[in-house]
Amino acid sequence: MTNKDITIIITTFKSEDKIDACLNAIDRDIKVIVVENSKNQKFKGYIETKYPNVECELANKNLGYGKANNIGLKKVKTKYSLILNPDTVLKKEAIINFFIFIKKNINFAILGPSQSESIVEKNYSNLSEADEVKGFAMFLNMEKFSKIGFFDENFFLYLEEIDLCKRTKNLNEKIYIDTSIEIFHASGKSVNKNFSYEVELTRNWHWMWSLFYFNRKHFNFFYALLLVSPRFISALIKCIFYKLASNKKKKEIYIKRLSGLINSILGRSSWYRPTLD
Repeated sequence: MTNKDITIIITTFKSEDKIDACLNAIDRDIKVIVVENSKNQKFKGYIETKYPNVECELANKNLGYGKANNIGLKKVKTKYSLILNPDTVLKKEAIINFFIFIKKNINFAILGPSQSESIVEKNYSNLSEADEVKGFAMFLNMEKFSKIGFFDENFFLYLEEIDLCKRTKNLNEKIYIDTSIEIFHASGKSVNKNFSYEVELTRNWHWMWSLFYFNRKHFNFFYALLLVSPRFISALIKCIFYKLASNKKKKEIYIKRLSGLINSILGRSSWYRPTLD
């Protein structure tokens, strides 16, 4: 097993100040596919010139996390892939420890690095079976995904990796966490900080949309409605409060939460997109 047996997929959007740290930590003989959620030719030229092992695909518009990752996954020709966020850095020997895991001949679909997750069952000293892993870093056994499928492209942001894990478990495939594999994650820092407020609006809209959609998809409409009702009431009260307090920015955040939730309840697509130009 060598570096030629794995492909790394990184979805980016306004990630120019993070991508170098991420790519510099990856061995140059590992194939990397960067999917940039824009038509930024300058970014593509910079990446492919500086990193000969990197192919940058331009989505030409902001497709979201799951759909952009699917573009990369469909181009993978290796047996294994690793989905990374651009605000991650592979720690020393992370890939080596992944190959050590592979040599154990464990039947798996998804493997996550060290992270705080609920453990289902311990199997080895560094290895635990889990129901889900965080989306910042996911090793995929590609042969399993002809049956499972890739990300649900209805999600634009949030819960798409949890949906993938749930579909994996529903088919009785295995998910593991290996604590010997360490990948640093800055968490929520993949987009340039100059766009922090617009990103905050986007996160609030899509978190509420995805929360209802996920629970409707995997359970039923009324369960999902019951789950989100307290959040709806809370967002409505806070929206009124911040309007009376003349706090325009806070009011807008809760308007976005209400909008995302209402659109999801009505069965509308996750249409909201940040304005970052």
